[in-house]
Amino acid sequence: MRRVMRNHVVGKNSLQYLYQTVSPVKVIRNYLIITLGRICPSLRLKNFLYRFFLKMQIGQDVSLGLHMMPDVFFPEKISIGENTIIGYNTVILTHEYLLNEWRVGRVEIGKNVLIGANSTILPGISVGDNAVVSAASLVNKDVPAGAFVGGVPARPIPRKISQKIPERV
Repeated sequence: MRRVMRNHVVGKNSLQYLYQTVSPVKVIRNYLIITLGRICPSLRLKNFLYRFFLKMQIGQDVSLGLHMMPDVFFPEKISIGENTIIGYNTVILTHEYLLNEWRVGRVEIGKNVLIGANSTILPGISVGDNAVVSAASLVNKDVPAGAFVGGVPARPIPRKISQKIPERV
């Protein structure tokens, strides 16, 4: 079960209550910073923008790929460990607005993690140290440390025993 705080609503769908849950000024500010960060080719500048302005916890030597999209409403609920790579066009969500409820949860990504391009990580997820998430995956459950997962939804992928590559003659 994902670790999210559930908030039930009555009547309209939960997105209609958006600005009762988060300030419109915060959303506009975050959106502008994230838009700049998504196209920024400098990893150091992008990490600075996200750490300083969005209050994301980002470890040393983290590489956030172009067009990586952190949550625009609650980016401060994202933490990424040292030496981690988040691939191109990956989305990290800390919120969900559904018909009858909205949810918010932290996303914690460990150290030395690789998250492939075009993946989506849902709120309330933890990805353990040294884990690998293959490209185009939907992470809807915690990923244990050292695991290799992929697919929609993400499931464990067996690792083949590496064979010795013959030397060229």
